[in-house]
Amino acid sequence: MARAVTSRRKAINTAAAWTVGLLIFFPILWTILTSFKTEAQAIADPPIFLGFDWTLENYRVVQERSDYMSFLWNSVIIAGGSTLLGVLIAVPAAWSMAFVPSKRTKDILLWMLSTKMLPAVGVLYPIYLICIELGLLDSRAALVVILMLINLPIIVWMLYTYFREIPGEILEASRMDGAGLKEEILHVLTPMAIPGIASTILLNFILAWNEAFWTLNLTAANAAPLTAFIASYSSPEGLFYAKLSAASTMAIAPILILGWFSQKQLVRGLTFGAVK
Repeated sequence: MARAVTSRRKAINTAAAWTVGLLIFFPILWTILTSFKTEAQAIADPPIFLGFDWTLENYRVVQERSDYMSFLWNSVIIAGGSTLLGVLIAVPAAWSMAFVPSKRTKDILLWMLSTKMLPAVGVLYPIYLICIELGLLDSRAALVVILMLINLPIIVWMLYTYFREIPGEILEASRMDGAGLKEEILHVLTPMAIPGIASTILLNFILAWNEAFWTLNLTAANAAPLTAFIASYSSPEGLFYAKLSAASTMAIAPILILGWFSQKQLVRGLTFGAVK
């Protein structure tokens, strides 16, 4: 039998969990608070936590200086497009590796994972030249494809892990009932792997949303996402911490909202998948 957990143990675990959570969230909280300060208060020494004059001036300046909705729309298209394209490619790949493995399957998986060890700057120059030759520099299409390829190893690995937990006998039964490959993947495998696919989509959407290296180097104005929007507030004249914090808060707000609304559904789905 499992050991009974005492109330004291529960309290310690709860306090430890809240402490770790607050430590992780504190930089975000500090950024949000700084966005409501004046520039003088933002660089005050010692720092001012709550006792300051709250102002919306930084948000007004950011809105006047930049077209926030254009940057936001670019981020949604780039992050969403790269994630969905990656999942469409990774699902068949993970299916074949999980249910029709070859003697080279493990080698391929390790090779895919090893590509993540390559420094991005090492391939920047050739990719930059390719984008120029194809006329895709400062385009959302180029970033969708590039970010999809960057995150594809992670997507394949995650889906492969989830698919391995699904009994192969279920797929064999569907084949005996006359299901083809398309029906097997769409109507049998995918519904059973919904929790894993959902968590994979969420993780890779966040990775693509936060990508800064490629977006800063391959965009200028037309396809610039929110990472470029934030970077624009670091200028040769200096760092304007309050305005930079306001821009950062506006950039992370959609992700915070997405995480808030998807938390219960994702946890419920993962719990259901784990129980199965």
